[in-house]
Amino acid sequence: MAGAPCPSCGTPNPPGRRFCRRCATALNPAAKPEPLPWWRTVWPFRRRVRAGSGRAVRLLVILAVVVALCAGALLLLPAGRALFEDTRDKLGKPKPVTPVGIRASAEVPGHPAKNTTDGLSNSYWGAPAPGASVTYTFGKPFRMVDLLITNGPSKNPEDYHGQARALRMDLEVTTADGERQNKQLTLSDRPGDQTIPTGISDVKTVRLTLRSPVGLTSGRRLALAEVEFFQRS
Repeated sequence: MAGAPCPSCGTPNPPGRRFCRRCATALNPAAKPEPLPWWRTVWPFRRRVRAGSGRAVRLLVILAVVVALCAGALLLLPAGRALFEDTRDKLGKPKPVTPVGIRASAEVPGHPAKNTTDGLSNSYWGAPAPGASVTYTFGKPFRMVDLLITNGPSKNPEDYHGQARALRMDLEVTTADGERQNKQLTLSDRPGDQTIPTGISDVKTVRLTLRSPVGLTSGRRLALAEVEFFQRS
């Protein structure tokens, strides 16, 4: 009785024969495995495994890795965004922003708070005591990159010590969405402007409260010559 013909030359062969008696071609070659789909060629899917031989463990490992990556991205996102914004601040040249409104909690006659934005070095806001504040309101939200403060009554060294100065100020910034950010500013007791890097987005109002006075004696008042605001260009 003849078996299956040779798949190569067609010669009949006896049953049970493994190779063709004419061309020696394998009569019952092992079936080649089907090629893996593309996604099975990526670790850890690329291994061919028997059912139940660690597949569940690998899936759990993959799931844990994905969860860890997502958690890490969520934790690092604020820091990454802050770093990105700070880099943009440094690459651009700051340009001044003028407030549309200025309001002081207290001021001595002849020295209103609006003097802090008039660009003159011989005028100042005079506050009667520490704890007085001035609030600046802006027409539209902006990214405040720097705050420039000229302390005392004037930037001229001859006039600087003529009135008291606040060596500490409480900065309160309100953003467009109503969020408030607070920062304590420490100033040097010297004439001239002092730059305070801020890096706060969507600024709507800025309040400065005078603290830690020096030179506040009878007949003197706390003086603040200039406050300048700068945004990203």
